[in-house]
Parts: sequence; structure tokens; C-alpha cells
Amino acid sequence: MVKIKKRKKKLKKILKKILKKKQEKIEFKKPTTQNTYKTNDEKVKINKIKKQPTEKKIYNVKDYIVYPKHGVGKIIAIERAKIGDIDISFYKVFIEKEKLTLSIPLNQQSFLRPVSSINQINKTINILKNKRKIKKTMWSRRAQEYEQKINSGKIYELAEVVRDLNSKTDVIAEQSYSERQLFEKAYNRLKTEIEVVLGDKAQLKMDKALKREEKPV
Repeated sequence: MVKIKKRKKKLKKILKKILKKKQEKIEFKKPTTQNTYKTNDEKVKINKIKKQPTEKKIYNVKDYIVYPKHGVGKIIAIERAKIGDIDISFYKVFIEKEKLTLSIPLNQQSFLRPVSSINQINKTINILKNKRKIKKTMWSRRAQEYEQKINSGKIYELAEVVRDLNSKTDVIAEQSYSERQLFEKAYNRLKTEIEVVLGDKAQLKMDKALKREEKPV
């Protein structure tokens, strides 16, 4: 019996040693598998190409549009370009009055608006016929408000500036230089848009509504 017990103890010790060796082998192998996984990960990395947010074209080539800060322009092309890692689609807009070509991304086309309809033009002419409305504030503040209206891109606000700064004459002495400059800017921008709709009649209709006595701007 004593001999059997001794044998059992020896067997247990041997089994423990074998199990320890196996565990050591497994633990030794683990970091090598992790390393290979990392190296594989590094190889798989792909540089993603960034794309401009997809947006449908609202306008087409040869369409006239209004860009708030520059006025009426004509779309001469729709192009694509890659800037860095980003693919961009954009309108090429020619502003004839300023001899300027703008590149406007499609995802910024909300800043543009179509040229006014005939009904909107008629309403604009009626605004020009109304009495001038001049606030009793300092000129510097009024000039700032006029500038904001001119650059708003809204045809009715533009018509209000033309109406309020209209002196019914071209005699420079009757207006300050800054008043004259703002009037001409608003007048010419409004005329350009009305010309797209009415053609050569635009200036005659405007001057008749404004009751301008001498040669128009």
C-alpha cells in the first residue's frame, strides 16, 4: 500500500510539471500572435478619399443667377476639381459687370438665387414709384444699412435703396459723394437684373418710375 501511495505522488508531480510546461509554451506564443496581428493591421490601413457632401444641381449652364455680394451672373460651366483629398463639384459663374469669374461649390448653392420673375420685377418697379423713406439717423448708420440691403441679394431691398437715395437728377452737387456712390451701386445692380427679364426696356422703366429728370446713371 505504501508503495502505491508513493507512485501516485510521483505521478501527480510529473503531471503538474507537464501542465506547467504546456502553459509556459502557450503564454510564450501569445505575444507573437498579437504582433503578427498588429503588423497585418498596419498593412490593411487604407486612406479614404473624402468627398464633398452630395447635393443635386439646382442650376444649369447658361442659367442666370444672383450672387448676393456681386449681383447677376451667368453659369458658364459646371466642373469638378480635387483639392487635397476632397473631390469638389462647383459652378463657374461669370459676373459681367465686374469682369469676374467665381467658383461656387454645389454645397454652397443655397447662397444663390434665380433671377426674379416678371411679377417680381413689376412689384420692384412699384417700389421705385413709392415715396422715399429716410430715417432720422446719422448718415454713417444709414449708409451701413443701405450697404447691407445691397448685399442681401433681395431685389425688393435693393429697390428700396435705389428709391430712398434717388435725387431725381444727376447733378452731383445735390448729393454727397458717399450717397452718390451707394446710389450708383444699387441702381446698376438692380438694372442688371431687370435687363435679364425686360431687356433694353429696363432702364426706361426704372427712370420713369423714379421720375429722373436728366440722363440716367
